[in-house]
Amino acid sequence: MSVTSAIPILPNPAEWFAVGAPRVIHTGSELEAYTETLFQLTALEQPTPAEEEAIELLTLLIERYEREHFPIPAADARSVVRFLIDQQHLTQRDLIPQFGSESAVSMFLSGKRKLTLKQITKLSNRFHLPADVFLQR
Repeated sequence: MSVTSAIPILPNPAEWFAVGAPRVIHTGSELEAYTETLFQLTALEQPTPAEEEAIELLTLLIERYEREHFPIPAADARSVVRFLIDQQHLTQRDLIPQFGSESAVSMFLSGKRKLTLKQITKLSNRFHLPADVFLQR
């Protein structure tokens, strides 16, 4: 089958958009409307295949707008480790296997030392996170 004989996915995009197909989000009010529609669709107990496609498309459009307009700044390794310690109710002593000693943990948390590649690997394994989460920014 040649490319030219394939059935087009959007036979006439201009008509498709004219009848209200989702578009790229440009404003906060559009974001609000798309988000409300997405909530309604995801509340359905058994969405149809078309509704599932709409959920996926709206999710992509909303994520794109939010990524561009509300970026989340990358956290530095020290903040990530502090957050993990707090969230998992750990102490510095709990991280000795990853750092080698309690003083190494303390020196890292106080900003006196950076993580070594070995420590990054061990932290990544312990917390089941990608190693780049622990790279210095």
